[in-house]
Amino acid sequence: MGRLDGKVAVITGGARGQGRSHAVTLAREGADIVICDIAAQIDTVPYPMATPADMEETVRLVEDLDRRCVAVQADVRDGAQMQAVADRAMSEFGRIDILLANAGIAGFASGGSWELTDEQWRDMIDTNLTGVWQSCKAVIPHMIAGGRGGSIVITSSTAGLKGFAGTGHYVAAKHGVVGLMRTLAIELAPHNIRVNTVHPTGVNTPMVVNEAMAQLLADNPSAISNLLPVEMLEPVDISNAILWLVSDDARYVTGVTLPVDAGFTIQ
Repeated sequence: MGRLDGKVAVITGGARGQGRSHAVTLAREGADIVICDIAAQIDTVPYPMATPADMEETVRLVEDLDRRCVAVQADVRDGAQMQAVADRAMSEFGRIDILLANAGIAGFASGGSWELTDEQWRDMIDTNLTGVWQSCKAVIPHMIAGGRGGSIVITSSTAGLKGFAGTGHYVAAKHGVVGLMRTLAIELAPHNIRVNTVHPTGVNTPMVVNEAMAQLLADNPSAISNLLPVEMLEPVDISNAILWLVSDDARYVTGVTLPVDAGFTIQ
């Protein structure tokens, strides 16, 4: 018996990286999965983004665990597209129990945050903050109507708990989702829907391990300097924390900001 038998999880940004790891981890515990991903490039993102082939690989990995996986190419910035993802989940499975609002991008200014372009600011806020809201907006009515409660986990960052030079748009978005989480936790408690955020340090994914990020870290060596003796976490380290949050083991945990950061934020 898995901890999530009979549950259905919607995961944004599920083509690769943390999203793929979350999909596989939850499927291993019995959940059926719906992933969505833009699977295309955003012009202001300084590294290659996911592709439709990446989505297909996530589907394969979940199906290898004898769970169902539906993949929808969708942009979290677009409310109509996210509504279509939620509607597809309902038509395929008839329920949504879990939402992992995981989709996000990274980027940085060449100097101070006031030197970001309007396009950099807009793409970041639209994806990492508005995209979370659009995902919640599409899924929450189905969770409420189901009457079974549910769990929402929003992927924030250590940048949702402290500032980082040159990334004002990213820090603002990741702080913003914390406020959204706390508000939704209050609003949804009467429906037994729990809402939490996770705050990873650097994770070994394509969003972090790329030439653009390597240059940023070379220029700012303290940007990721963990307290525990590990340079970078693996995606499964975040997935395991999320698995706990969405399971009955955490049935009374809501409104929390959970660092999974090797001690980074207490330094």
